Amino acid sequence: MKSRTVEYVNIFDTTLRDGEQTPGVSLTPEEKLEIAHQLDNLGVDVIEAGTPITSEGERKAVKEIAKAGLNAEICALARTLRKDIDAAIECDVDTVHTFISTSDVQMKYALSLKPTQVLSKAINSIEYVKDHGLKCEFSPMDATRTNLDFLRQICKAAEEAGADRLNIPDTVGIMTPPTMQKLIEEIKNVVKVPISVHCHNDFGMAVANSLAGVEGGASQIHAAVNGLGERAGNAALEEVVLALHLIHDRKTGINTKMIYGTSQLVSRMTGIAVQVNKAIVGENAFAHESGIHTRGVTVVPLTFEPIKPELVGRRRRLVAGKFAGKRGIKVELEESGISPNEEQLKEVVKRAKDLGDKGKIVTDADLLAIARSVMGGVVEEEKIIDLIDLAVITGIKVIPTASVKITLDGKEYVAAETGVGPVDAVIKAIQKLTASLANIRLKEYRLEAITGGSDAVAEVMIKVEDRDGNIVSARAAREDVVMASVEAMINGINKSLIKRKTRIK
Repeated sequence: MKSRTVEYVNIFDTTLRDGEQTPGVSLTPEEKLEIAHQLDNLGVDVIEAGTPITSEGERKAVKEIAKAGLNAEICALARTLRKDIDAAIECDVDTVHTFISTSDVQMKYALSLKPTQVLSKAINSIEYVKDHGLKCEFSPMDATRTNLDFLRQICKAAEEAGADRLNIPDTVGIMTPPTMQKLIEEIKNVVKVPISVHCHNDFGMAVANSLAGVEGGASQIHAAVNGLGERAGNAALEEVVLALHLIHDRKTGINTKMIYGTSQLVSRMTGIAVQVNKAIVGENAFAHESGIHTRGVTVVPLTFEPIKPELVGRRRRLVAGKFAGKRGIKVELEESGISPNEEQLKEVVKRAKDLGDKGKIVTDADLLAIARSVMGGVVEEEKIIDLIDLAVITGIKVIPTASVKITLDGKEYVAAETGVGPVDAVIKAIQKLTASLANIRLKEYRLEAITGGSDAVAEVMIKVEDRDGNIVSARAAREDVVMASVEAMINGINKSLIKRKTRIK
């Protein structure tokens, strides 16, 4: 690792190791390699690629990442056991991160070892790693519940054994920022090697505790994209980095404009959705509905945005609803090429609020429908994409298959796809075309309401996202859920393309 200034904080990414330990997540070697390339482009300093002793697939993944020629330091995790360390060494990694429990409760009940035995194992494992010419990072696991005198002792012994870095894990997330800062200061008085912090989010303080660790003298933070990890997860990389840059005036090697794209890739690969109100990368992180807020951000964004959305590869989004104001709705309509006069705008706002009062989400399609009604049909909806033909085959012993024909800017395109059901098949077929032709993908699909009876009406609401992270919502209602889904998708894609065209102008 390169020599850095005091203001520089190393980002040790554990998405592929601790992040993969998120319940329900299991990545293939190919998926891990793709994420590793993304993390390298993002600019992390260290990629903890996995735990090679776990399985053949894990060994293959770590080895592939190690030989991929990435700029980041590639690290593998190993217990203080020769077989674990040998498995890591065989993967040709740069660094072995070895660990052993040091708290009384874990030494007694997880390891059945005495402190002297733990100390001996730690020293022997570090020396073994160093004898093989690799870097070594050592973690006294559950450090934050470890007797302070023993923690000082084992950290000092690890440094003397040759450890290149010491990591202080808050394994069960029980620290507070003041106690974390003080603990790192205590360890820094004992050792001279760089100190890392690895914080878990059991009490929702992983990011705050990581930053406090830096204030205490740590020069590296372990983090995972989207805050993935065991139980409540790890410190979220995106939150740590932005807080370091904008609040603590520290530097990292992270290209912040790639943060949102990286978050989306990891979410897609792991199948773990990002909560809508998640800081930095959540769908609502840069969305505004309140009239006061929308008025402020459309004049001077700093009024209600502490972070520029473009800094992390995002765009601002104004939302119509019962809290919306005239300025926000006006901007939304203008992005769709619609310019109501003052009286018409007042009526559009009133009707949008009425919908919101009824508990309904006001989609882009709803807003345009209201504008059409208020403006007496003068609103012409441009159709950049249109459905020409649709065929769906399904049955008891037939794999659901859909074939769609669309026109995009006057040219015809055809695609076919299979799915777990007819709706899945037709959505996939449309996505197959629009993802490559227009860089638009489905972000969310919801069956909102179904009326009773055999002729029930299904209402479908979708959200689509373009290449710049702009999100557009649309809905459609039909007796046929397949047709409702198709109509909603086509409407959403049209709105997205029209808005993109307006922005370019």
